[in-house]
Amino acid sequence: MRQPFAASADDADALFGLDALGPEPVTASSGRPSFRDSDAAHRLLCVREIHAEPAAAASPRGRQIIGRFPGARLVEVESHWRIPGLHGNEGNVARWVRVKGETLVLGERKSLRTRPNGRSADWIAPGASNGCAMSCAYCYVPRRKGYANPITVFTDIDRIVAHIGRHITRQGSKTEPNQCDPEAWVYDIGENGDCSVDALISDNTADLVHAFRRWPTAKASFATKFVNPDLLALDPRGRTRVRFSVMPPEDSRLLDVRTSPVAERIAAAADFLDAGYEVHFNLSPVVVRPGWEQAWADLLGHLDDVLPDRVKRQAAAEVIMLTHNRELHEVNLRWHPRAEDVLWRPDLQETKRSENGALNVRYASATKAPAVSRLRALVAARAPWLRIRYAF
Repeated sequence: MRQPFAASADDADALFGLDALGPEPVTASSGRPSFRDSDAAHRLLCVREIHAEPAAAASPRGRQIIGRFPGARLVEVESHWRIPGLHGNEGNVARWVRVKGETLVLGERKSLRTRPNGRSADWIAPGASNGCAMSCAYCYVPRRKGYANPITVFTDIDRIVAHIGRHITRQGSKTEPNQCDPEAWVYDIGENGDCSVDALISDNTADLVHAFRRWPTAKASFATKFVNPDLLALDPRGRTRVRFSVMPPEDSRLLDVRTSPVAERIAAAADFLDAGYEVHFNLSPVVVRPGWEQAWADLLGHLDDVLPDRVKRQAAAEVIMLTHNRELHEVNLRWHPRAEDVLWRPDLQETKRSENGALNVRYASATKAPAVSRLRALVAARAPWLRIRYAF
C-alpha cells in the first residue's frame, strides 16, 4: 500500500549530507566577495576531475575554467558525449550526487540550432551548457546522458552568441504580441542546465546576459532553482527574464536535491527585479499526491504575503505538471527511492513515447485536466495578481 506523503528533515539535503545551499540574497553593491568563491558555492561544486576535449581545454574559456579549479585532475577526452567510465556506467548510480559536484566536462558544440518553442519562449537557443550540479529527482536531462549528469560547459561561447545574434537579426521586430512576450522575441538560453549554477563555473552566463543588452528586439530567459547573487551585478537592463521555479517546500525538500530552499528563491525575486531582470515564476513541477492542493494553496499564500507590489505588477507564471520517465525511475530507485513514491504513480499516469524514443509518463487526462483547473483556481484565490502565461 502506498504510504501518505510526508517530508521531513531526513529527506533530500539531510539524506545526502548536504547543507541548504541557497545564500541570503544580497545586493550587487554590497561589497562582498564573489559568491562563486564562497564556501556555499564550493559545497555545490567541489570539482576534482575535468574531462576536456583538446580544443575546449585550449580555448580562452576552457583555460579560464581550468584555472578556477587548479586542484582538479585534467583528463583529455575525444568527445564530451562519449567518456568511458562516466557515460553509460551503471556503477555511477551509487555516486549520483557526488559525480554531479566533483566532475566537470568541457566541450565544444558541434552544431548550432535555434528551435521554435512557443511555451516558455518563442525560441530555444543553443545552450552554453548541458547538465547540472543539482540533483532534482524528476530532471529530464539525465535521460540523455546515461547514469551520470555532471555539467558539460561549452567553451565556444563566442560562436553561440554570434549564432543567436544572427537569428535575432533575421526575425526583425515582433509585430504581434503573444503569451511569451508582447514586444520582444524571447530566447530560452538554459534549456538543459541552470544558468545560475553555470555562473559559478565560468562567464558564459554573463556573456549571454550582456549580449542580450545589445539586442532591443529580443529577450533572454532561463529557469533556475539556485539563488546566485553574483548575477545581480550583470546589469541586464530588462533584457533577461529569470524564472524562479517554485513548489511547496515539503515537495522541494524531497525532490529538489541540492537546490536553494524555495523560500530563498522567492525572497530573491525583489533583488533580481531591482538589479534589472524581469522576474517570473515557474510553478513546476506540480506533483499530484495526498495533500497537494493545500500545499500549493499555502505556497501561493506565501507568495502573496512576502512579495512586494513591484514584483507582483510584472510577474507571470508557467504551470508545468510532472512528466517522468521509466529509465529515470529505475535509476532513482537505486539512489533516492523515496522520491519515487510520489513521482511514479501508474494509477494516475499514462505513457507517451517522446521524439527521441524514450518512454515518458505523464498524468492521464482524467487526472491532469482537473488538477490544472484546480491550480488555476488556487492562483485566482490566493495570488490573483499572478498571470498564468500557460499551463500544461
